[in-house]
Amino acid sequence: MGQYLSALDVFGRFLYETTLGSYIFVPNPTFTANDVPDLTGKVVIVTGGNTGIGKETCKVLLQKNAKVYLAARNEGRANAAIAELLAQTGKEAIWLELDLSFFQSIESAAAEFHSKETELHILFNNAGLLSPPESLTAEGYDMTFGTNVVGQFIHVLSKVETGFLRLQFAGPYYFTELLLPALYKTSTSENKPRVVNLTSQMGLIGASAFGSGLDFSTFKDSPKRRKMSGTALYSQSKLGNVVYAQEFARRYGDKVISISVHPGPILSELPRNDFDPNNPVFRFFFKLVTYPTPMGAITPLYAGTSPEAENLNGEYLTQWHRVGTPRSKDPVLGKELWTWLEEQVAGREYLNKIRAQIASLK
Repeated sequence: MGQYLSALDVFGRFLYETTLGSYIFVPNPTFTANDVPDLTGKVVIVTGGNTGIGKETCKVLLQKNAKVYLAARNEGRANAAIAELLAQTGKEAIWLELDLSFFQSIESAAAEFHSKETELHILFNNAGLLSPPESLTAEGYDMTFGTNVVGQFIHVLSKVETGFLRLQFAGPYYFTELLLPALYKTSTSENKPRVVNLTSQMGLIGASAFGSGLDFSTFKDSPKRRKMSGTALYSQSKLGNVVYAQEFARRYGDKVISISVHPGPILSELPRNDFDPNNPVFRFFFKLVTYPTPMGAITPLYAGTSPEAENLNGEYLTQWHRVGTPRSKDPVLGKELWTWLEEQVAGREYLNKIRAQIASLK
C-alpha cells in the first residue's frame, strides 16, 4: 500500500506541475528551432537520438548543418531514424553504436568516436528510462537510477523478470568521462563545448519527496527501495541528473559548460509503470496537459547552441529555457554522488587510459 501512496503522491505533484505550472504561469518560448545558429563545422552527439526528443533534436541540428552522431543501441531503429531524418533534412546522421548495458559498449562507442573525431562541440545526454521497481541490473542496481544517472558513467548487462524488456544500466556519467579528451581539445577561452543533460520536473518533485533528494540506500536493491514506486525511483534519478550536472560544472567548468534541462511536459515523460498509458482516460488527460515532441527539443537546443547559454554553466533550465531553482544546489550532495559514481567504475583500464590523456591536456 505504501508504494501506491508514494506513487500517487509523486504523480499528484507531477500533475500540478504540468497543469498549473506549465500552462497558467509559463510564458511562451522566445527561442525556437529557427533561432539555432548555423552549426557548420560543429560535431555533436545525441544519445537516444533514434526516438522522441532525441530524434527531434537531431533533426534541427542537421538542418543547421551540424555533423551529428546518433548514439543508440538498436541498429535497425537507428538506421530507420537516420533514413527518416535524411528524408526530412537532406542530411545524414552517423550511427554510433551505444548500448548502455555494458561497460565494453560504452568504451567501444567512445573509442570509435575518438578514432573519427578529435573534437566534440556538444553532447546531448538525452537517453533515459523509467522502469518498474522490480527491475534490477545483474549486479543489483536500481534500473532507473543506473540508466538515467550512472551509465553516461557505467554500463552493466541487465536481465530482468520475464515480461520486461532487456534494459540498460547507464546514465550521463561514464560516457561523458570517456569523451572528455575530445571536449577538452575543443575548448578555447572564447568558446567552450557543452554537455546538456536532460532531466525532468520530476526531479524537483523528488527533492521534496525524498528530503535531500537522493537516498543512496535505494540505488541498489534494499527493503526501502522495494517499497518505492517506479515513479518515485524515476523522480530520484532525474534529480540525480541535476546534481550530477552541477557537480560536473564545479569540476570541469573551466573547460566545459554543463547544463541540465527539463524539456517541459512532453507525452514521452509519462510515468508508464505506475499508470497504464493505454487507458483511454489517462491518454486523453495527458494529451490535454502535454506538448508535442518538437516542443521538447526547444530547451535542450537552447542550452546546447544559444550564445546566451554560455553564461549558464551549472544551471538548471526548466521548460522554454527559463533558469530554474532546483532544491539541489548542494555541493556536499554533489561530492557525495560523484564519489559514489567514481566507485562504480574504479579500476577500469580504458577509463585510466582516458584520464591519462586528460591529464596531458590540462
